[in-house]
Amino acid sequence: MSAERPTEKRRFTTPQGFLLGGSFLITLGSFAVLPYMSVLLHQRLGLGLGTVGVVLAVASLIQFAGGVVAGPVAARIGLRRSMLVALALRTAGFAAFVPGLTSPVLAIGALLLVSAGAALYLPANKAYLVGGSPDADRPRLLSASSSAFNAGMALGPPAAAPLVMGSPGVLFTCVAGLFALVGVGHAFLPREEAHPETDASPEPTPGETRSRLSPFLVTVVSVYAFMFFQHYLALYAVPRTSAGFYGVVLMGYAALLVVAQPLLAEWIAALSYPAALRWGFGAMAAGMAAIAGGGHAGIAVGGALLCVGEIVLFLKNDLEALARSSAPPATVFGRQRLAAGIGAFASGVVGGQLYAAAESAGSARAFWVVVCLQCLLLPVLLMYGGRRTARGRSEPRAEAASELRG
Repeated sequence: MSAERPTEKRRFTTPQGFLLGGSFLITLGSFAVLPYMSVLLHQRLGLGLGTVGVVLAVASLIQFAGGVVAGPVAARIGLRRSMLVALALRTAGFAAFVPGLTSPVLAIGALLLVSAGAALYLPANKAYLVGGSPDADRPRLLSASSSAFNAGMALGPPAAAPLVMGSPGVLFTCVAGLFALVGVGHAFLPREEAHPETDASPEPTPGETRSRLSPFLVTVVSVYAFMFFQHYLALYAVPRTSAGFYGVVLMGYAALLVVAQPLLAEWIAALSYPAALRWGFGAMAAGMAAIAGGGHAGIAVGGALLCVGEIVLFLKNDLEALARSSAPPATVFGRQRLAAGIGAFASGVVGGQLYAAAESAGSARAFWVVVCLQCLLLPVLLMYGGRRTARGRSEPRAEAASELRG
């Protein structure tokens, strides 16, 4: 038996390896463009900042909430075809930016096409990646997928910086060509009969107790807490350090995310859901407290702690959502995208009011202290609500059993 144990850690199959490489290239191309979109819309096309904000909000809503469409589409046309349609939409969108550089209407339409393609692609991609694989392989596959996406996110903006303002037409042409090539590669993937997506979730063993925490709700709350860091760190850090230091923090964050998530995947999978919440939200709370301390060290340490919190919570939420649902994986991942969109939207709305209040009070650090307190309280409320739900469901059963005995 011990001689066979090393073979349990299987390598990626050829389709899985292609999808992971494609995930890196897709995110590299997307983040060569999307982080600069507000600059292009405002400075090059002359749209007002209010209009730019509305356009970006609608695009984000389509990208996240549109994920729920991926499940029905995949059920109707299949995972591979879903990914091909999504990549065709994104290729057309990036290509449309070339004439759109002189037309706000074309540019906005192109952005919405790209967002619709993203909404359809990611749930189908993850579902194909885990389809047909044992449950024990899911942490390794999902963590590798996340690392591939985050590596592309980290490298895309600096790769595009020389072209984005000087030669944006060349940039959009290159990105559209990259997506077209990746799409051609997807056409050669095996049909998903080799990767069935309808595996029902395993029933818990008789002695196993499973938390009543809802992965959808926990994802909403996790993204809500995390996005305070994502949205407002630049506003806080750049005046207190420098834009260069802020860039270094982001690059270090991305590198840590890429390296650490695969290393922690098995440990995260073995954690109970309540324990994962304690670790994840605890790391986030400590990170927010460190950022509140200010200075180069506080912001750097805070970023590293927030990275740990993101790794634990985001991976565990996906694993729990898969384990608890008998729906096809594409549907599960689409719901998770919707939950992330709700959390990001709520964070943006609440965070703007909180930060404005903190600044008007003369202490931006108070913002991070309030967010830290939220990170401490939210998991307590989630676990309390989960226990109340479990108790509420068990009491009717106990009453029914006593009536039968009577």
